[in-house]
Amino acid sequence: MSQPAQDAQLLITGGLVIDPVQRTQRIADIMIRDGKIVAIEENIPAQAKLRGKVPTIDATGLVVAPGLVDMHVHLREPGFEYKETIATGTRAAVAGGVTSVACMANTRPVNDCPSVTRYILERAKAAQLARVHPIGAVSVALAGEQLAEFAGMHEAGIVAVSDDGMPVMDAELMRRALECAKMFDIPVIDHAEDKTLAAGGVMHEGAMSLRLGLRGVPSAAEDVMVARDVALAGLAKGHLHVAHISSANALETVRQARASGIHVTAEVSPHHLWLTDAAVEGYNTNAKMNPPLRTEEDRQALRAALADGTIDVVATDHAPHHKDEKDVEFDQAAHGVVGLETLLPLTLQLVHDGLLDLPTAIAKITSEPARILRLPAGRLEVGIPADLVIIDLDHEWVVSSESLLSKSKNTAFDGWGMRGRALVTLVDGRIVHDLRPNGAAATG
Repeated sequence: MSQPAQDAQLLITGGLVIDPVQRTQRIADIMIRDGKIVAIEENIPAQAKLRGKVPTIDATGLVVAPGLVDMHVHLREPGFEYKETIATGTRAAVAGGVTSVACMANTRPVNDCPSVTRYILERAKAAQLARVHPIGAVSVALAGEQLAEFAGMHEAGIVAVSDDGMPVMDAELMRRALECAKMFDIPVIDHAEDKTLAAGGVMHEGAMSLRLGLRGVPSAAEDVMVARDVALAGLAKGHLHVAHISSANALETVRQARASGIHVTAEVSPHHLWLTDAAVEGYNTNAKMNPPLRTEEDRQALRAALADGTIDVVATDHAPHHKDEKDVEFDQAAHGVVGLETLLPLTLQLVHDGLLDLPTAIAKITSEPARILRLPAGRLEVGIPADLVIIDLDHEWVVSSESLLSKSKNTAFDGWGMRGRALVTLVDGRIVHDLRPNGAAATG
């Protein structure tokens, strides 16, 4: 799985190289030296290939892209290591071609101070797999009453702030968060949910919830919070990023806000692109999400918004839970599913279906999240660290929950056939994941 020791040079030849920033693709070779990309050329001279017997990966017929960037991940550590650890989460990440993850603050203790931020970064450094970028809390202890220590956390290494999992119900606090985050040029990631409207709800409010006898969460719980926070972003002149958007009406609010010049970006999760509230049939707890899976009309609106650019990013909202937290009555089950290992094929399916072209689809999971979080990732350029993924677009495989590398197995896609997979993942030029038949080493 992992190959911590690598030669100083590595050559990748003949792959279809995707530049998600320029939205282009071309057949090219990539030379890596001392962990950095030193050349991207259509045909690196044969003598350069042979000099020093450079280890080589033949990527003919494969896609070479920047390592994926997942800007919405729950790594659970510290405090909930029985669900996931930074080591297991980043191992799942690189298996899915993800080389950079941004992790949410709802740990225990909450990442609301510099010491927790530094702890997360130290644990990620020890794991030596995907890069980890902590997201700090908006409020102390996610309580929604007092702003967390933005300055100290930013100095320690946070890339955004969010109380994800808990909405910021106090409008004045949200305004101050947007103003304060602007000082550090970071976004406020919005868990858009009006708790008074959502109270007690466990799935989308509609015909399915009525039939199953489950209390529903109306789309309005999301719609009104998106509308409020868009207005506050305009007032504060800050950057609002709407997480896991799920409602057609909320999408229209974002679309209008962007047209009026308000700095708003948005993400969608794969499960909201591929599933509806019909997936709850049989009280399937792996279809229990927050926000909930909604109607087919909402799903189609999300796909259209992804295609027209209203939605910038596909992000997993990777939410591992122990099986005992899912194998209970639906009302009592935890929200969320794992997603790091299925992000790539579910996004590629949008290409196979003709909704997005390949460079645009790759951009939604590389350069676009990197742009929003201002990360030095998600692109292919000479001189930058060689964080890459080599993809077989036509690799067919079936998701097996028990085979997932995440510590928790709560996937919504167990048994689904997938088309497309990360064959090799590199971080800093090191092979950290290799599915090739004779993997774990490049050929000389």
